[in-house]
Amino acid sequence: MSSLAPLNHLIQRFQERTPIRASSLIITLYGDAIEPHGGTVWLGSLIQLLEPVGINERLIRTSIFRLSKEGWLSAEKVGRRSYYSLTGTGRRRFEQAFKRVYSASVPAWDGVWCLVMLSQLSADKRKQVREELEWQGFAAISTTVLASPRCDKAELNASLQALDALDDSIVFETKAQDVLASRALRMQVRESWNIDELGRHYSEFIQLFRPLWQALREQDNLSGADCFLARTLLVHEYRRLLLRDPQLPDQLLPGDWEGRAARQLCRNIYRLVCGKAEEWLAGVLETADGPLPDVGENFWQRFGGLR
Repeated sequence: MSSLAPLNHLIQRFQERTPIRASSLIITLYGDAIEPHGGTVWLGSLIQLLEPVGINERLIRTSIFRLSKEGWLSAEKVGRRSYYSLTGTGRRRFEQAFKRVYSASVPAWDGVWCLVMLSQLSADKRKQVREELEWQGFAAISTTVLASPRCDKAELNASLQALDALDDSIVFETKAQDVLASRALRMQVRESWNIDELGRHYSEFIQLFRPLWQALREQDNLSGADCFLARTLLVHEYRRLLLRDPQLPDQLLPGDWEGRAARQLCRNIYRLVCGKAEEWLAGVLETADGPLPDVGENFWQRFGGLR
């Protein structure tokens, strides 16, 4: 048990979820803590790291096996020990999933929209494409048209190609308007992207982690283990939120958008606990070559700079 009551509450909350999402937390752990140190770690280190969160050894082994079968991880045996590394595919998935988490800010918007018309696809294929593009920030503005104010063309084309829908989809790009966000457009955005529900999730995140922020600030000597647990659960919950967030431009969001406050809170907590968490990880994580490799400079640029 931690001496920080809000941290114990977060751990208990994670344990009470049924079923416990161990694989999801392991993904968070790799993306946040292991990948910056080379991406390889001894299975025993993982077991030691996750035991305080209430994940037993059997569940960790089962989850690692599942992630390996799904192409996230690969194993290497050295003597009697197993060391797990990110695969090339796994690394690309991590980069895609985590790049939003640590960005300094949301990029400025130029007023351009990307529209994808799906009228030439079958109903089943249209459903597949819609589900995939929603992960990239698109939403339906009609039964056959998806829209996004931010679009990575290469990522869009790759997704359509992978779904065998590229030749039968029609992609448009609009010109910037003098008024970037009219009243009608903001109402459409609120409806298509379900902004109100997402805002409630951000409010819940703030209510969960603000007591932790206050407790951390009041501690004179934070323990490395507590800092690691706080950091891991923070990133885990924030990452889950960002998977639902299309990262819409400020011009399209309500003035009191809770996503801004949630991001600032996440940044503040991460900066506070990061240093001691790194020191603690160096003493726990073990690779096949021995000590943990140092993180690169990119790590210290998270959230606009950690130093």
